[in-house]
This record gives sequence, structure tokens and C-alpha cells, in this order.
Amino acid sequence: MYGTEDQGAGQDPMPADPVIRTDQQRCFDDRGQPASCRGTGQEGERRPGRPWPEPRFSAEGDTVVDRLTELVWMKDAGEEAFPMSWAEAGRFIASLNADAAASRTDWRLPSRCELFSLVSHERINPALPAGNPFDGVFPGYYWSATPCAAAPSQAWYVHMGGGRVFKGMKHGSYMVWPVAGPVYSPYRAGTTGERFSAGAETVLDRATGRMWAKVPGLQRGPVSWAGALSLAVELKKRRWAGYGDWRLPGVRELESLVDVERHSPALAGARFFRTPPEGCWTSTTSVYEPAYAWVVYFREGAVGVGFKAKAEFALWPVRTEKG
Repeated sequence: MYGTEDQGAGQDPMPADPVIRTDQQRCFDDRGQPASCRGTGQEGERRPGRPWPEPRFSAEGDTVVDRLTELVWMKDAGEEAFPMSWAEAGRFIASLNADAAASRTDWRLPSRCELFSLVSHERINPALPAGNPFDGVFPGYYWSATPCAAAPSQAWYVHMGGGRVFKGMKHGSYMVWPVAGPVYSPYRAGTTGERFSAGAETVLDRATGRMWAKVPGLQRGPVSWAGALSLAVELKKRRWAGYGDWRLPGVRELESLVDVERHSPALAGARFFRTPPEGCWTSTTSVYEPAYAWVVYFREGAVGVGFKAKAEFALWPVRTEKG
């Protein structure tokens, strides 16, 4: 469904995969020890999603262009600035536009999606891609412009030390990183009609080209991370629902199902799915502490971590629909 750099000459290019590939290339076992990637189904082996351009970032004076998303960021991420409330962040952005900072008047507080697009899943403190040209990145929380649907007094923020996506009270004080350029909304752009279509056991997301189990967790109950990886291999071997390429999703794939305008569940296309469990495993290890893996929490949409050895979260299998 989505093209690659191996597209043959003379063929019409297919649309780029809107799911960004992570930079995670290593694999770890359930104790957090380095392990071979071969046959594991982990993020480091599969590496699903759109490859990054090389170089990904281009510094232009006081700004940095992300060639993957076309967003324009302030080069200085504001480590020296005093943390501010969500309302103060809005006033700060307005002052940048009034002063035409960096010769631009379209600065804004980034959406949750835009801020999360910067996160590295291979590096920490800061959790930004290797070779990035940014200055003054504070390894803590940065405000997004996205309010929390479940609690209007709260808004989403992203931890630039480790990459977690949580919410906090708007009167709290956190960092601000201005962005400009075209709004980045990858799972809405380019889709016409209904985003999802349901089969007997599966649901296809036309925006991402991913096919998901209609019943998150497959009614198996919570499993450990290793258990989730093993179950995905089992589904693949027995060609569940007629397909032999099921796997545990990467963190960006699973996060693509989050709808920040909804809660309980915060799930895009909720009417097509059975209500998901509180949290679902991803195939992506947390390099902040490799005994943990990334988990997407679907009640409100947070992106956090779970202890791999504990049977606390569900498997939500995915496959990529080939065009």
C-alpha cells in the first residue's frame, strides 16, 4: 500500500508511509540484556515505517528544518528559559510572532503529534536523534498545544529525556519549544471517505495501511512482553484470519491509533473495534531502562512503559497491508 525507495523505474510512486520509522536498531531480552534481533519480531529487527531522509535535519540560522515532517523548529530548545504554565506558553508564542522571531510570524506551540515526531527511541537525555543540530534541549517535559480530552484542565506534554507522553495540569510549569510551518497531521491527510473498514476478524486503517485485530488482546488477557512477542509469532505461523505476517506493533504504529480528541477509549475508529484493554505492548524497548518496553494506554492515550517480566498488558497484533 505504501512505496519504498526500491520502487522500480517507470512505476508511479506510491504514497509514503505516514508512520515514521523509529531509530531503534538494537534488540533486548525480557531482562533488558542485549540480544540478537533475528526472529524476535522486535522493533530493532522489523523497523516498520517510513525511512528518514539523510540528513534528516537542516539548520538554517536560528531554525532547524525537519525534512521528514517539514516542520520548522527553533534551534534553541529553550533550556535557559524559565518553565511556564500552559497559558504563559501561549503568551510567549504570541510574543515571538509579534517580534517576528527568526523572521517568522507563524510560530505556534507544537501539537502532541508534532512534538512526539522528534522523539528518538534509541537515545536518551535528550531523547533526540543522533546528529541533530538543536541546542539547549532540557531532558524533561515540554508542553504541547493539545488539551487532554478526559480532563480539560490538563494538556499533553512529552518528556525529552526519555520520550514518554503524559498529561499535566495546565497551571504546572514546563518547557516550551516553538514550531512553525505546515501543520503535521499524518493520519488525516490524504484520506478520503471512511478511515477504517472492518472485516470479520480484522480492521484496516486506510490512513496507515495497517490491519489490526478487531478484538484487541484477542480475549487472551494480559501477558508479559515475551508472551506478547510469542503470541504474535503463533498468529503468524497459523495464518490467523488468513494472513501469515502478523507481528507485535512498534510504538509509533500503535500510537497511530490514538485519538486525542476522545477518551475511554482514546481510540481512532472506536466503533470498528472492541474496546481495548487499559494498555497494550509494543515491540519497542525503552532504552532508558531496557527491562521495560513501550506501552500505549488507551483510556486517555498516554505513551509510557511497562516492566517486561510482568503479565500486565495485552497483545494487539498488526500487519502491513501490501498495495
